[in-house]
Amino acid sequence: MYSMTICENVLIILLVSTSQRLQSPMYFFLGHLALSDIILVTSIAPKMLDVIIRGGSTIPYVGCLAQFYLYGGAVCAECFLLTAMSYDRYLAICRPLHYISVMSVKLRYSLIISSWLGLSLMLILITLVLVFGLDFCGSNVINHFFCDFAPLLELSCSDTTIVSIDIIVLSVPITLLPFLLIIITYVYIFITIFRISSTSGRQKTFSTCSSHLVVVSTYYGSMLIIYMVPYRGHSLTVNKFISLVYIVLTPFLNPMIYSLKNKEIQSSVIIYLKDCNKKTVFNGRRK
Repeated sequence: MYSMTICENVLIILLVSTSQRLQSPMYFFLGHLALSDIILVTSIAPKMLDVIIRGGSTIPYVGCLAQFYLYGGAVCAECFLLTAMSYDRYLAICRPLHYISVMSVKLRYSLIISSWLGLSLMLILITLVLVFGLDFCGSNVINHFFCDFAPLLELSCSDTTIVSIDIIVLSVPITLLPFLLIIITYVYIFITIFRISSTSGRQKTFSTCSSHLVVVSTYYGSMLIIYMVPYRGHSLTVNKFISLVYIVLTPFLNPMIYSLKNKEIQSSVIIYLKDCNKKTVFNGRRK
């Protein structure tokens, strides 16, 4: 699944970067979503496989914090990117005449830069600095398959009140606010769709945002269960299983969900594979 996830998302990035068919803002955001999926699963899966194969493993303290930072940055970036994609779908469906002028190249890059640098990496850096200042003088065994926030705090012998407050405060701009914005945009989208008189028109319009809606539901559903419910009240086995959903399963399924009903991506894949096949011929013979 890890190998397939990397191949699928790299293919999405290559298609969005090279295909003339996929130059709209929706695919531009999809390419960055694929990049965040690669970072998310790569920061966790290789070490997780080592833990599974060996029945346990070790990781340096700095490596643990680096894993936490990359994982947190990718999760935050995905939240903001999904929000940007919902806004893109809102403009395309609810304000089609203003879509091109509003969703300009400048706005696209502003949303991407703010999603990666301005919001994700900087906000997680605050939490990382606070975690780095904690003392770990007791047990050093993490009962999880990666360095998640709650299991790390369980090991600290310092007062973790400030860090806990910090993560609660940051959860508002990182998780709840984007989720609320997505809900608002989809309320307007559904209102617009229901106003369409023909059934075929409603189905065609809904199909343009159905993939994004499925991804949002899977991603936010599992993440909200993990982080909105107190960690101590969870079964550890259930906690790990739900973590697998948005760390491994969601990045694996995202390219499939977006390409399953998308004829433009399907045709771009066929054209790309044909071009690659032509490039393997040299002087009439295959390399």
